[in-house]
Amino acid sequence: MEKGDTMNIVLSGYYGFHNVGDEAILYAIIQALRAHDPNVQVTVLSNDPAFTEKTYGVQAVNRWRIGDIVQALRHSDGLISGGGSLLQDQTGWRSIPYYTAIMQIAKWLGKPVIVYAQGMGPVNKKQNQWLMKWTLNQVDRLTVRDEPSAQLLKTLGIKKPITVVPDPVMALKPSTTPTVWWQQQSFTRPVIAVSVRDWARGRYFERKLATALDRSVQAGFDVVFIPMHGHHDDETSRRVLAMMKEHAVVAPYDASIEEKMAMIASAHLLVGMRLHALIFAAVGHTPFIALSYDPKIDAFANQANQPVFAHVEDDSWDGEALFSYIQQCMNKREERKEAMIRAVAPLQQTAEQTAGEALALFRKKK
Repeated sequence: MEKGDTMNIVLSGYYGFHNVGDEAILYAIIQALRAHDPNVQVTVLSNDPAFTEKTYGVQAVNRWRIGDIVQALRHSDGLISGGGSLLQDQTGWRSIPYYTAIMQIAKWLGKPVIVYAQGMGPVNKKQNQWLMKWTLNQVDRLTVRDEPSAQLLKTLGIKKPITVVPDPVMALKPSTTPTVWWQQQSFTRPVIAVSVRDWARGRYFERKLATALDRSVQAGFDVVFIPMHGHHDDETSRRVLAMMKEHAVVAPYDASIEEKMAMIASAHLLVGMRLHALIFAAVGHTPFIALSYDPKIDAFANQANQPVFAHVEDDSWDGEALFSYIQQCMNKREERKEAMIRAVAPLQQTAEQTAGEALALFRKKK
């Protein structure tokens, strides 16, 4: 490819907030783009541009500076919006207006827009439903990461073709070597990894989880909390740990994506809330039990052929019931692992294809 033909792509997502799940998405998309075109130039709209530039070897601009965003898009060949759960109003009111505005700016500048492996919804507010319908009917390619997301968009009146593709993180391959921190723990028993997040609508599940983990330690397992969203998940992990009577440890919250993937791959079972903890488990072939707080958790567990034990707001379960289920899963661990491998292998094989299709579309529009 001649120098003048170098592709220049802008990436928009929940980047630069030090959430391992979203950073893993960014890392995976960049890796996939470079696998198809080593010369591709990437500019990321980031909450922490210096961190993003240093970590991924890309250009980055402040996602809140409209002038910088317009300049980046003006000099680009197109916009990739995604992945992750960007278009939803469950966790805040700003997400849908912000991400649809970025897409609209790109379209006003005459740039092609690709929605990349996003999880859609929930969308509760009427104005957000309208914004999504108006914006997504103008994009050039629309891909989502699960069937419920596709169905939601059709319900909202999206007429564009919708393709279901794997989450970008499914293309990553975890290290098989345990991290230095993991080796320092000198675990001698099977390890249960735990990914927990704060849930504003109720923390009752935390005490239930603490009970289940206490019983697990008593039954002969070691327990490791792996914070996926920096100090936020570190605080929640330590709060659950403080409710426990038995010994457990919390992994470093600032460990890298590769280190957290390796930790989960080194565990025998994951009990997880965070979507990308479940995805890390899937690519590392570690069976998991999901605790759901959002339809995206149920959707991925179904894709990976692994169970959702309960919803965090559901009062019909307790710590003893979860412990009993942990025991069942550990007793059938190899069977569960084989079921997972069969389910995720096709997703892993095709996860990089979305990047190639994106680059092909951008070239066509040049």
